[in-house]
Amino acid sequence: MADVTLETPDGPMPCFEARPAGATGAVIVIQEAFGVNDYIEDVANQLGSAGYHALAPHIFHRATEFRAGTRTAPYGDFAKVIPLFEGLTDDGIVADVDACRRRLHDRGWSDGQIGIVGFCFGGRATFLAAIERPFGAAVGFYGGGIVTPRFPQFPALVDRTGELQAPWLGLFGDQDESIPVDDVERLRSELAGAPVDAEIVRYPDAGHGFHCDRRDAFHEPSAADAWTRALVWLDQHLEKREP
Repeated sequence: MADVTLETPDGPMPCFEARPAGATGAVIVIQEAFGVNDYIEDVANQLGSAGYHALAPHIFHRATEFRAGTRTAPYGDFAKVIPLFEGLTDDGIVADVDACRRRLHDRGWSDGQIGIVGFCFGGRATFLAAIERPFGAAVGFYGGGIVTPRFPQFPALVDRTGELQAPWLGLFGDQDESIPVDDVERLRSELAGAPVDAEIVRYPDAGHGFHCDRRDAFHEPSAADAWTRALVWLDQHLEKREP
């Protein structure tokens, strides 16, 4: 486990990397709106333990506060999140994902062997990435803004389901006040016509952030089931490389 720095069109981007011996696949981990914190590093390490070369990019690298040393925001204080979104657009997200892909390509991984998993802000980013790039698999945990946009620079994506290139699994909590169940069901309906495998799973007792054990919303039964489903999705769809 270590930090690496990748070049992007908007400057250097630090990443947390887990490279287990004998990995048979690779996964890009996209952060929550709170940055690459201990929780996201733990996710990358868990993927490493599951046999994946995991790479978690600091998507907020463009922000003035990030460059001044503030890389994450605390849970429960969204006012400190907003400055970290400075300069970030969907084009920037795709550019950062491409930097990660180049890193993994250079380590011998093909697109079919690379998955992408994201949480919160990162859940939407995985949907965008699955549209724009031919990943082997994608998983989004409670990705807001796919159906109803939440920020002007991040438009809705639901009308682009016909462009999906990567199989996509979406995991949502019914108690999520920021993602209405009606939005989740509209997304499910649109995904029925997707050109790749796509699936939606809802958790009746879970709210936003239910997988994160650092948040009050953590719901262990839903988190455990969702993580298992994510690993199965990756295993089923990623092309394998012999260790």
